[in-house]
Amino acid sequence: MNTRLGILNIVPIKERPELLAEPVAKAISNLSDADTIGVTEIDPRLSDTTAFCAQYQVDMNRTVNCVVLEAKRGDRTWFATAVIFGDTRADVNGLARRTLEARKVSFAPMDQAVAQTGMEYGGISPIGIPADWPILIDKAVADSEYVIVGSGIRKSKLVIPGKILAALPNAKVLESLGQKK
Repeated sequence: MNTRLGILNIVPIKERPELLAEPVAKAISNLSDADTIGVTEIDPRLSDTTAFCAQYQVDMNRTVNCVVLEAKRGDRTWFATAVIFGDTRADVNGLARRTLEARKVSFAPMDQAVAQTGMEYGGISPIGIPADWPILIDKAVADSEYVIVGSGIRKSKLVIPGKILAALPNAKVLESLGQKK
């Protein structure tokens, strides 16, 4: 998978394992189609979607955000992720809340998201999150030939087929999870 995207140089993950957070590397090692996943090194100051796309000449409709959600119902609190394109916002109070069967869903505080995932804020990936978390994925992301998503650290990104994300354990593909901003 040596290729270019925008001005990024994408290499197979096996060539640059140091560019993966430990939970991401462990989860990828369990995937049968890991050889279709690439990685690219970036400036960690440019990890956030808008800055990343501008600097590396990548369309927003190729980058996805993995946001950590905190769901509550009664005395129970749990976490989930929503995987949506960078130019959309997650339908947290509608579709995500109903799908998670929660009374309230909000974005998890940054310190909680980092502590719970073992990943850096701004680099959180759906690959390698705790095994019991639901992964809500926008159907457009799942249907994409490839998308760019966090690697668990801010200094790199993964390039991955959408179908791999859709096949992750606990993944649920949802039509219109991402709403245009």
